[in-house]
Formats: sequence, C-alpha cells, structure tokens
Amino acid sequence: MFIYNVTINIDETVHDQWLLWMKENHIPAMLATGKFTTAKLCKVLVEEDMGGITYSAQYTAKDKATLEQYYQEDAERLRNDGMKNFANKFVAFRTELEIISEH
Repeated sequence: MFIYNVTINIDETVHDQWLLWMKENHIPAMLATGKFTTAKLCKVLVEEDMGGITYSAQYTAKDKATLEQYYQEDAERLRNDGMKNFANKFVAFRTELEIISEH
C-alpha cells in the first residue's frame, strides 16, 4: 500500500474557506476517482516561520500502479481546482510513502 501525502501551508486569510472546501469538495473528489481507499486530513502541530497553518492530506492507494494512474488521469484536474480557488494563498508539496508494516 502507498500513501500519497500532500502537505499544504494555507494563508490564514482563507483558512476557514479552504478547510471547508477540503472537507466538502476536494477530499470527496479525490476519493471519487476510485484510486484511493481512505483519506485523512491532519493538522501539523508546528508553527512555520512563514506563518499560515499547515496540514497533511493523506490518501491511501492499493499500489504504485494505481497511484500512477491517478497522476495520469486525475491529478492535473484536481490540482487546478485548488489553484483557481486559492491561487497565491498556499504552498504545497507532495510525497509518496510506501507502507512497510502496520501494527
């Protein structure tokens, strides 16, 4: 299993609007692709020097091939939704995590 992790620092001026959009629109849209089995939204409990509020959105995919399929078929469209709604109000970076074991 793989976790597609997106870490987002969102400007406080649009934080509440963004958080609602994430919960009601973006996360459901990610799950609706059929490529992820679960999603978690976590608040990062470290204050950033640049300000803003930081979150980690974690989406679980069954394998690397499914994650690659997401990149090819859905990523651009879903990323563009965030850009048009919150342009210049966030910074994001993405990482892939392979689950080695769960206890």
